[in-house]
Amino acid sequence: MSFLLEIRVRPNASRNKVGGTAGDPPRLVVAVQAPAVDGKANAAVIKELADAFKLRSRDFTIVHGELARDKRLLVAGNEVELTKRLEELSGDPKLL
Repeated sequence: MSFLLEIRVRPNASRNKVGGTAGDPPRLVVAVQAPAVDGKANAAVIKELADAFKLRSRDFTIVHGELARDKRLLVAGNEVELTKRLEELSGDPKLL
């Protein structure tokens, strides 16, 4: 199974964190310390998401927005479990 995940990236953050929402429509916020150069932020985003969702990094693929703050990722995993975890992380049941 796969799941589409919409996120907003905050590079150069003071610490790495996954949680909350931003934007319209609301997207899961992923803050990373890595700068947005040479794919460093994208790699950090995937690592943080893998940790947050308790999956492997290879389960995440950026399908849209590789060079933008707003990204769409394809996530391999159980859709029910991913949806539940997304709701916990975002704190916003309307995000789903």
